[in-house]
Amino acid sequence: MKSFVFLLCLVSMLLWVESALGQTLPITPAVPQQPAVPVSSDVLSRTAIATSETSTGEATRSLTPPAGVALPDTGIVFTAQEFYQAVLRHNPIVKQAALLNLEAQAQVQQARGAFDPKLFSTYNRKNFGNTLYYDKWQSGLSVPVLPGGLDVKMSYDRNTGKYLNPENNVPPTGLIALGLSVPVTQGLLIDARRNTLRQAQLAVNLADADRISLINKTILDAAKAYWDWYLGYQQFRWIGQGYQLAQTRFVAVRQRALIGDAAPIDTTEALITAQDRLVQFQQAAVDLQNARLNLSTFLWSSQDGAAPQPVDLPLTVIPQAAPPDQTSQMQLQDLLSRAAQQHPDLVKLVNKQQQLTIEERYRRALLLPKVSVEASLLSRGPLSDAAFDGSNSYGFQTDNHKIGVDLAFPLFLRAERGKLRQVQFKNQQIGLERQQTGRDIVNEVQRSWNELATLEKQIITQQQTAANQQTLVQAEVSKFQLGESSLFLVNSRETKLIDLLIKLEELRSKHQKALANLWYAAGSNVGTR
Repeated sequence: MKSFVFLLCLVSMLLWVESALGQTLPITPAVPQQPAVPVSSDVLSRTAIATSETSTGEATRSLTPPAGVALPDTGIVFTAQEFYQAVLRHNPIVKQAALLNLEAQAQVQQARGAFDPKLFSTYNRKNFGNTLYYDKWQSGLSVPVLPGGLDVKMSYDRNTGKYLNPENNVPPTGLIALGLSVPVTQGLLIDARRNTLRQAQLAVNLADADRISLINKTILDAAKAYWDWYLGYQQFRWIGQGYQLAQTRFVAVRQRALIGDAAPIDTTEALITAQDRLVQFQQAAVDLQNARLNLSTFLWSSQDGAAPQPVDLPLTVIPQAAPPDQTSQMQLQDLLSRAAQQHPDLVKLVNKQQQLTIEERYRRALLLPKVSVEASLLSRGPLSDAAFDGSNSYGFQTDNHKIGVDLAFPLFLRAERGKLRQVQFKNQQIGLERQQTGRDIVNEVQRSWNELATLEKQIITQQQTAANQQTLVQAEVSKFQLGESSLFLVNSRETKLIDLLIKLEELRSKHQKALANLWYAAGSNVGTR
């Protein structure tokens, strides 16, 4: 009778614990679902997501879930390299970067416009009191020549009238002139037109450096987003497995307590552990959802001539396993050499210095006197056969010419000398900035390299620590099954193992971010290495 009463009280106590602390936790956790987003059938092909079998491994035996429970570790693997290629191919920021180079080329075309041939024509007529004072018409063609700053001119004048200025008298058939305008001193080697053109050509290199810098920054941000997604996924996976184990253990302990094989308080211990891991699991699900949304901001689809459209990452897509990249001193020297030659910041400073050098040459040329010579050969207009008298005295020959000299020279040259000194000081500033920037780049590459090498060592140590903790968990479970340990110790060992495994994944995520930052510091990006 006493045994029956004791058993009845035990059952009543268990039912009270179950009602007070919550109903039986479900075997399959209620994961907060992401909002359903319609995804077109060609999303994967548009974003270069390749379908492959999941290769993520390293499942610890003690965290293996019960049979029949679905784990969040199967799906379509979207590798980091596929992600980078999708960003490089479709992202609007990358497409925007390409426009910088096109804009610079348009400026070159605009500067070349100063050397375009020009047609000109002027007409003046005065008639007063039934008297034609003058009727003047001049037209021609001017062709600038790039190498020497010359202007080739050809003109045709036809002038008539009673009060025409004698110097404007021309043959009845008009006057043809063919000549040159040559700068003798100032403007012979460089002038404003050639200065503008050469600086515009160097601006193309500046724009290309800006384009590379913008693409590198975009890929760096994308890499950070990808490996944040990887870490969120691994946290979700390990915490989910730990929660499933805690839930299974709670059910088993409750069954043992019902038959009197375990103390009722162990049921409360198991339930608290399961509830605590459920809270962690729900938070991990939210973190994974946010990391997925952050990654989706870099995914776009685009067609030729069409505006890019955003693409949502499908829920069935998972990240790849972190590759065990190993560094070497040879790779470091290669990155340093590449940074010294191709880093966008250095390329920009080099081209700015070249622009200032050209500007300095131009400003020095302005210190010279401005002397230009114009010379033209003259000939009358063509005559008809009836009017042609056989004389060739008015044709193109050395005696028929027109010569002019233009001279100008400021006495103090204060404006020219002041501008020259200003350009020289800017050139010196850019040179000093270039030296400091080169040193900063080398130091940044070295710092990134040191961080990467340290993370590799930490990963190896963390793997050994997780393996040792795995041994402790297996030993504690064996002792618990023999009745020589407590549920509290088993849960503590298991929680510590989960924390160590998450820490290991965090180090792997940091390692991949450090690798992306190393390539960015060297003036390149991890997507095109």
